[in-house]
Amino acid sequence: DEAVQCIGLGPFQHKVLFATGTCFMADSVQVMLLAILSRVLQKEWDISDTITSSITSCLFAGATIGTLILGPLGDRIGRKPVLIASASIISCFGFGTSLCNHYLALFPMIFFVGFGIGGLTVPFDILAEFLTTETRGHYLLLIKYFWTAGSVLVPIIAYYTLEIANSWRLFAAVSIVPCLVSLYAGYHYVPESPRWLVSKGLKKEALEVLRRAAKENGVDPDEVFPEGCKLVDEEAEESTSFSDLFAPRWRTLIITLSVIWATYCFSFYGAIMTVTRVFENDDDEGPDFDYFAIFISSMSELMGTSAAIQLIDRIGRVKTQVGSFTIGGLGLFSLCALDSYADRSVLIFFALISRACMMAGACVTWISTAELLSTEILATGHSMVNAFARSGAFFSPYLVDSKTPLFTVGLVLLCVNLVTALCASTLLETKGIELGKAVLIEEARSQELEEEKMKEVASNYHRMKGEGTFA
Repeated sequence: DEAVQCIGLGPFQHKVLFATGTCFMADSVQVMLLAILSRVLQKEWDISDTITSSITSCLFAGATIGTLILGPLGDRIGRKPVLIASASIISCFGFGTSLCNHYLALFPMIFFVGFGIGGLTVPFDILAEFLTTETRGHYLLLIKYFWTAGSVLVPIIAYYTLEIANSWRLFAAVSIVPCLVSLYAGYHYVPESPRWLVSKGLKKEALEVLRRAAKENGVDPDEVFPEGCKLVDEEAEESTSFSDLFAPRWRTLIITLSVIWATYCFSFYGAIMTVTRVFENDDDEGPDFDYFAIFISSMSELMGTSAAIQLIDRIGRVKTQVGSFTIGGLGLFSLCALDSYADRSVLIFFALISRACMMAGACVTWISTAELLSTEILATGHSMVNAFARSGAFFSPYLVDSKTPLFTVGLVLLCVNLVTALCASTLLETKGIELGKAVLIEEARSQELEEEKMKEVASNYHRMKGEGTFA
C-alpha cells in the first residue's frame, strides 16, 4: 500500500481504467444484446419460451464455468494474461453468434461468450490493486460508467440495425466492438499487478512496474523508489485454491458474499429483462420494442453510479448497499404490479428508480468485495462469489421470459432483493480501511475484546475471593 501510495493518481490509472472499463462495457453489451436478440430470434426461428429463456441462461452458465476457471488463473499466472484471454474469447465467439442459422448452433457460441465474461472480475481487481485507500472507493466506481455506456449503447445499435437495417446479424456483429477495444487497450496499457508480482516473489519486476507508473503520473521514480529500494510483502501466506477460501478466517465472509452476489445478480439481470418485457409490444411481424423507454431506463444507471460515488465514502458501503437493494426491490415490484394500470410515464419512472438503485447496490458490492478479500485470495475469492452471481443470473430468464404474470415476477424480485439487503447488513464496513485489511482488523479487535473480557472475569474472581463471597 505504501508503494502504491507513492506513484500517485494520474494518467497511468486512467489508462488502466479505460482498458478495464471497456471490458465491463463488453459484459453489459452482451447481456443487453441477448435481452433483445432472444425475443427477435424467438419469432424468426419459431422457438418456444423455454428455449428462448435458455439462450440467455446459456450466457450465465458459461460465465459460471468461466469465472471458476479464469478467476483462479488470475492468482496463478497473473492478472494481465486472463484479461487478454477473456477479451479474445468474447470477441471471437461474439462474432460467431452473428453467423448462426439455428439455435443449436447459437448455444455453444453464447456459452463461450459467457465463459469469457467469467474472467472479467480479474480486470476489476487489477484496477483496485493500483489504487490507494483514499482514492479506491470513488475511483473504482468510475468503471461502472462504462457498464452503463454499454447498456445505453445497445438500444441505439438495436434501433439502427433491427429497425432500419432489419438485420439481427449486424446487431450481433457490431456489439463486439467494445470488446475489441478492451483487447487492444488491455494489451498496450495494462501491466501486470505489482501486488501479484510481489506475492509470487517477483519483487524486482513489481518495482519496475511501479517506477513506470510513477513516471507516467509525473512523479520522479528515482525520488520515490531510490536505488537499493526493496518491496516488502505484507502478506507472507499464499492461497490460490478454492478450499483455502473456507478456512476459518474467510468461511463466514465467503458464504455471506456468495449469497449476496447470487441474489443481487438474479435481481439485477432480472430487472434488465423485466424492463425489456414491460416495454415490448408483440405483433404478427415480431416484437416491437419501445427503444426510448429502454434507453431512458438504461440511462438511469448513470444516476445509480453517481449516487454510489456520493454515498460510498459518506455513509459507508454497508448502508449504501442495504438502502439501494431495498428501494430497488420496491421499484421493481411497483413496475410489475402497475404494468396493466399505469400509463407509460409512470412505468418509465419506476423502471428508472429500480435500475438506478440496483446499479448503486451493484457498484458498492463490487467494491466492498474487493476491499474485504486480501491480495493472495482476491482473484480466487472474487471468482468464487462471481460464480454464484452468474448461477443466480442463470435462473432469472426462466422467471422473467416465461409466461409468469408480471405481478408474481415483481413479488419474487422484491423478496430476493430484501434477502440481499439483509445479508449486506452483516458485512464489515470497509470505508477508510486498507485493501484486504478489514477482516484482519476485525480479528485483532475481537481478540482484544476477548482479552479484556478475560481480564474482567479474572478481576471479578479475585475481588469476590478477597471479599469472601465464596470459599
